[in-house]
Amino acid sequence: MDNRQRLLDCALELFSLRGYDAVGVREVVESAGVTKPTLYYYFDSKRGLLESLLQRESQRLLSGITSSAVYRGDLILTLESILRAYFSFAQNHTSCYRMQLGMYFSAPESEGNQAIRPYATAQHQLLEEVFVQAAEDHGNLRGRHARYAAIFLGAINAMIGLYFNEEVSLTDELVYQTVHQFMHGIFS
Repeated sequence: MDNRQRLLDCALELFSLRGYDAVGVREVVESAGVTKPTLYYYFDSKRGLLESLLQRESQRLLSGITSSAVYRGDLILTLESILRAYFSFAQNHTSCYRMQLGMYFSAPESEGNQAIRPYATAQHQLLEEVFVQAAEDHGNLRGRHARYAAIFLGAINAMIGLYFNEEVSLTDELVYQTVHQFMHGIFS
């Protein structure tokens, strides 16, 4: 493995376990077995390291959910497909998802929150578009797409958070229950 890749992987693990703001450059380079100049050569700064890491990992997530977020006339099936994509990513890229959640829910002025915000916005917009398209079939969704996208993403993150805390398993049954409980709220 090359030094750049090792730095990214070690940073991911450290940021996931302790949070971006709590991890220093020295800790990252020691974990990767390289020197500070090596980190600065590849990334210029700790923030540059984070930006490269987020670009790599968030593209994986967005690729997975983009193909699932195609509305084909059945909102329940679309939401179940999206939820499965999120669950799969969280199971296969636990450190990444945990890191993203930590940064997203950190203080808005924090460097981590500012770095993750564009990626979180992209996810929200992807979900929002599903509800915009579904509004053609379900008139009660009109004008509420941003709110529904936020609520659905919140439900996704809550279930994944429970999974990380070993309180639930990310199963098809949980997909079904989560989507149907969400949908009950929309149509009531």
